[in-house]
Amino acid sequence: MTSLEEGIFLVKLARTAVTKYMTDSTVMSPPNPPSKSLLAKSGVFVTIEKLKGGARTLRGCIGYPLPYMPLVEATVDSAVSAAFNDPRFPPLKPKELEEVVFEVSVLTPPAIVKTNDPKLYPKLIKVGRDGLIIEKDFYKGLLLPQVPTEYGWDEETFLSECCMKAGLPPDSWLSKDVKVYSFSATVFTEVTPGGDVVFKSLE
Repeated sequence: MTSLEEGIFLVKLARTAVTKYMTDSTVMSPPNPPSKSLLAKSGVFVTIEKLKGGARTLRGCIGYPLPYMPLVEATVDSAVSAAFNDPRFPPLKPKELEEVVFEVSVLTPPAIVKTNDPKLYPKLIKVGRDGLIIEKDFYKGLLLPQVPTEYGWDEETFLSECCMKAGLPPDSWLSKDVKVYSFSATVFTEVTPGGDVVFKSLE
């Protein structure tokens, strides 16, 4: 599990990477991290949210579900992509840096949820603990573990929403040719734009 010190480093790194890219259009090389564990390969997602009146609205979210590269490098890459390459949003503008909070989710490797009866999936996953990946042929959708808690979903709704994220009908998780993977995440987030960084509870 990633420590708070490491989480603070990663969130500040994400913000710095986006700020630098705005300045000179280059992807920064990460500085030496506070611990060697941040050099290990890990899945990670960077989420950028606009903060207004205490409410948060999504402004960008991109990452790596699998441990392809060292965590510090994946964080820099994901931050820049979340700010400038999320197809759902226009590129982040410099003035927005004072209006958005950065969140970094460090992922465990996804593991397939095994069952002979797809109807049992809601009992085999847990909202507040698991993130999900739904996969069928070329269709693939991922939802981070904080998403169902933020929307107040139960396990069935979580499965259905992940199917729709993959571009599949909402009840596709009941099909035996659909694969369901779960993973967990340690999440760190800014309280205010550029401010303190804290652990984010997923319960």
